Amino acid sequence: THNLPPGLEYLNQLDQIIIHQQVELLEAILGTETSSKYEIKNHLGQRVYFAVEENGCFDRKLCSPLRSFTIRIADNTGREVIRVIRPLRCNSCCFPCFLQQLEVQSPPGTIAGYVVQNWDPFLPKFTIQNQSKEDVLKIIGPYATCGCFDDVDFEVKALNEMTTIGKISKYWSGFVNNVFTNTANFGIQVPVDLDVRIKAVMIGTCFLIDLMFFENSLDGL
Repeated sequence: THNLPPGLEYLNQLDQIIIHQQVELLEAILGTETSSKYEIKNHLGQRVYFAVEENGCFDRKLCSPLRSFTIRIADNTGREVIRVIRPLRCNSCCFPCFLQQLEVQSPPGTIAGYVVQNWDPFLPKFTIQNQSKEDVLKIIGPYATCGCFDDVDFEVKALNEMTTIGKISKYWSGFVNNVFTNTANFGIQVPVDLDVRIKAVMIGTCFLIDLMFFENSLDGL
């Protein structure tokens, strides 16, 4: 474990990660968009990391959910251990040369891996890459992400897209929560022996999926 990026040692033990968005009171009451904050927990509900999105009010108002952002992820001591960077890019199958990309750093300043959106006319598809931009895993979402009172699963697959090794799930958390606060609750299930750097990239993938498919939705209602 001494070769792991500092702060990621705990991910080495996890095969399930929960991401819960915290909603500010002003945003819940007035619908005013504020910078997103997240708690990242283990399967027991214990907080492992805390994440804060950084961007400008201009980006949130005019570019959401396409906005660029930097999400800083800190451990329980306040030390930043992961940084997620999303540039402003297109979110349309009409522009396949300028689709979504995400860079994940751990420690900050050192590349851990990338998330790259793949063009497909029907399904949400992404490729997880390591720090050398070598393809590692595929992520394939459902044709419809509305949920309809149920969880929405994005399957984590081997590169041949035939073998499923895990999933990223958007949890449906009830009518009141979705309509009035629209919070994000995600779960990541991956093999426990997956490289911790790739696990960090999977956390970044949750943030990208949230903004692309659920930011302005009612999550199935």
